[in-house]
Amino acid sequence: VRIVESGGGLVQPGGSLRLSCKVSGINFGDYAIGWYRQASGKEHELVAYVNYGGLATYEDFAQGRFAIFRDNEEKTVDLQLNALQPGDTAVYYCNAPGPVPHGPVWHWGQGTQVTVSS
Repeated sequence: VRIVESGGGLVQPGGSLRLSCKVSGINFGDYAIGWYRQASGKEHELVAYVNYGGLATYEDFAQGRFAIFRDNEEKTVDLQLNALQPGDTAVYYCNAPGPVPHGPVWHWGQGTQVTVSS
């Protein structure tokens, strides 16, 4: 599997970013795809994931601020980040969530850095 994340950057509090993930080398339709993040000194945490049919699930901190989108033809999964706060600063990664507690199925990609700061 090859995972390429993009779209991160530096944004002021209250701002927005759209992250994109391109997955190749696997049968895309076989997997729910999600976004995780890892803040400095912390473990990876799940942000949201979406199944082949477009049903999305969000962690509590993401509900209402973030939105996940899946394009099965392009084999991409985007994460729209809105109302960003400094606590959202992290490296964001794309992966397939396994069974509860939804650890990643694949190795991690390079991730994309999101920094929220004034």
